[in-house]
Amino acid sequence: MNKQRHITFHKHYILTQKQNRMKNEEIRNAKNFDELLDIKYGKVGTRKRDDFEEQAQYYVISEILKEFRKEAKMTQEQLAEKIGTKKSYISRLENGQCDIHLSTLYRIFELGLGKQVNLLIG
Repeated sequence: MNKQRHITFHKHYILTQKQNRMKNEEIRNAKNFDELLDIKYGKVGTRKRDDFEEQAQYYVISEILKEFRKEAKMTQEQLAEKIGTKKSYISRLENGQCDIHLSTLYRIFELGLGKQVNLLIG
């Protein structure tokens, strides 16, 4: 590495370390969870925050699905068979690895697991 590139790399490294320390200080001083999310993922409406919120919703749905399936004492394969899909799809849903259509959500919970789905938009 030539001397100029080394100096540039070193300056970038120092700047990055300083930014990380400042971000960590902000995180420690956050007064509530919303502030923490703003610091870590940006304000509501930014692309990074929207992506985080979407992934968080998938996680919640996947955990609820797992919990209710286990409560019903069903395997992924049994649930899949009951609603006419594949075990691998149920597995991907439970692991938050794929999107779910609203119609499929209803089919899984209402037909497959006997639960009522209520949708709240606000």
